Amino acid sequence: MKKILELLSEEMGKAFEAAGYDSALGRVTLSNRPDLCEYQCNGAMAGAKQYRKPPIAIANDVAGQLETSSVFSEVRAVAPGFLNLKLSEEYLLKAVECMAAEPKFGLEPADRPKKIIIDYGGANVAKPLHVGHIRAAVIGESIKRICRYVGHEVIGDVHLGDWGLQMGLVITGLQDRQPELVYFDESYQGEYPDEAPFTISELEEIYPAASARSKEDPEYKARAMEATFKLQNGVRGYRALWKHILNVSVADLKKNYGSLNVEFDLWKGESDVHDLIPEMVDYMKENGYAHISEGALVVDVKEDTDTREIPPCMILKSDGASLYNTTDLATIMERMRLYSPDEIIYVVDKRQELYFEQVFRCARKTKLVKPETELVFLGFGTMNGADGKPFKTRDGGVMRLEALIRETGDEMYKKIREGRQMPEEDAVRVAKQVAVSALKYGDLSNQASKDYVFDIDRFTSFEGDTGPYILYTIVRIKSILTKYREQGGSLDGLKLQAAGGESEKALEMKLVEFNTMIQSAAEELAPHKVCAYIYDLANAFNHFYHETKILGEEDTLRRESLIGLLVITEDVLNVCIDLLGFEAPDRM
Repeated sequence: MKKILELLSEEMGKAFEAAGYDSALGRVTLSNRPDLCEYQCNGAMAGAKQYRKPPIAIANDVAGQLETSSVFSEVRAVAPGFLNLKLSEEYLLKAVECMAAEPKFGLEPADRPKKIIIDYGGANVAKPLHVGHIRAAVIGESIKRICRYVGHEVIGDVHLGDWGLQMGLVITGLQDRQPELVYFDESYQGEYPDEAPFTISELEEIYPAASARSKEDPEYKARAMEATFKLQNGVRGYRALWKHILNVSVADLKKNYGSLNVEFDLWKGESDVHDLIPEMVDYMKENGYAHISEGALVVDVKEDTDTREIPPCMILKSDGASLYNTTDLATIMERMRLYSPDEIIYVVDKRQELYFEQVFRCARKTKLVKPETELVFLGFGTMNGADGKPFKTRDGGVMRLEALIRETGDEMYKKIREGRQMPEEDAVRVAKQVAVSALKYGDLSNQASKDYVFDIDRFTSFEGDTGPYILYTIVRIKSILTKYREQGGSLDGLKLQAAGGESEKALEMKLVEFNTMIQSAAEELAPHKVCAYIYDLANAFNHFYHETKILGEEDTLRRESLIGLLVITEDVLNVCIDLLGFEAPDRM
C-alpha cells in the first residue's frame, strides 16, 4: 500500500497532465493551514515560469479537472496559485480499510533492505550504569526496533568496555583486599573456582576506590598498569578473575538494561578484538597507511577541504599500548569480517563527534570498510537537571540508572494510588510499566541531538505530551472494547462506515499518516517522529471520544464502525509504543 501522500500526488499529477501541464507538478503535502484545508498542492506556483502563465490560471485549470474526483471532496484554487484540498470521506474510508487489512498497516518493505549494526551500549564492566547511560540505550533500542520494522536486518551490540586500565585497577584493588586468593599465585596450576570471590556490590566499591587511589599514588597506578599488562598477555589467574568480573557485571547490566526493555543481540567488548590488533597494525604498516610520529603509530586523516584541524588518528602510543581508536578500528575490522554490514550506526554522546570523524576517516583510508559501507555517527545531547547542567543526585553525585528508574517508579506508584482502587500487586506492576514509558518517552520525544531537562513531575503526568498520557489513551480504548465485548459484541468482522463528523475524519486522517511517518523515522533515525505522531494521534482520538457516543450509539452498524475505528487506533498506538520500547497495561 502506497503512502497516502503518494496516492494523492498521483491523483493530482493526473489532473495536471489532463490540463496540459507536467504531472510532476502535482506533489501534494499536508496543509500548513489546517483551518483552511487538509492537504495542499503548490505545483501551479512552480509551473508559472515554465508555462509563462499566472499561477492562479494554472491552478484553476487543474481544479477544473478535479470537479468529479472521487478522491477529493473539495478542490479550491486560491490566489496567488495554491490548490487547497479536502479528502472525500469515501476515499478516506477505503484508505483506512486497506490499512487495517494489510500486514504492518500496508507499509511497503524497504526498497533495499540493509544489514545494520547498531553500537548503542558502551557500558564499562565493574561499574554501575548511571543516568549518562540512559540516552544511548533508549535511543539505540528504538532505532533498532524502527529499522527492523521497516524491513532491515539489525544487530544490536552493547560493545562493553572490558579490557582497559579499569580492569587492572579492579584486579589490583581486589588483590589489596584479598591477597590470599589463588588467582594471584602465578605458580598455581590447578582449576580456579567457579564462583566469583566478590559480589556485584563489592565490585562496584572496588573500582572507584582503586581509581581514586591511582590518581594520588603513582606506585599504585603502576601496579594497576602492570596488572592490565598481565591480563592482556594471558596470565592465567588474571584471566580467570577477569572472566568472573565479566560474568558478575554482565548479569547486573542485563538486569538494569532489561528494566528499560533494552536488549542486545551481541554482548561483545573491546577484549573480543585484542588478538586482531597485531594483524591490523601490521596491515596498516605494510600498506603504507600508518607511520611513526613522535614515537607513536598514526594514520593521517586530514583532508584538503577541511576547515578545522583534524589530528592524525593514533593507532599505538609510543610505548606500544593500544587506545580506544585501536579497539574501535579493530572492532570495525571484525564486524566487516563476521557480518559484512551495509551500515554501522554509533549512538554516542555528540561531544565525541571529532573522535568518530577520525575513526571513520581512518577506517575508510585504510580500507577496513567497503566504499559503499555507511558509517553513521548519531550524537545525542545530555540529560540535564533543572539547573541546565548534567543530571545529578540531590547531593551532587552522579545518579545510578537503577536509582533513577526506582525513583520514577515510586512517583508513578503514588500517582496511580491517588483516587484509584487497584490491588497492590497490580499497582506495583502498572507503576513499573508506566514509569518506563515516562522515562523513555520523556527522552525520545526530544530530537536526539538536543539536550533536555529531566522533569519527573512533567514526565510522569497523565496530561500533556508524556508517556503516561499515551498509555492512558490506550487503556481508555481497551476499556471501551472490553465493555463492548461484555455487552455481547464481537471484534471480528467489523465493517467501517464513512466518517460521520469532523473529529472522526480527523482521527482517520491521522491514522493514514502512519506509513509516511514510520518511513521518515527510519530514514532519519528519528524516534522523536514516532513520539510526535502518537501524541497527535492520541489527541485526535481523545477529541473524537469526547464528541462521539460510541457504546451509546443506537444504530448497530454505526456502533460497529466506531468500534472498528477504535481497534485500528489501538493497534497503531501499540505498534508505535513497541517501537519506542514500552508497553501499555490493561488498566491504570
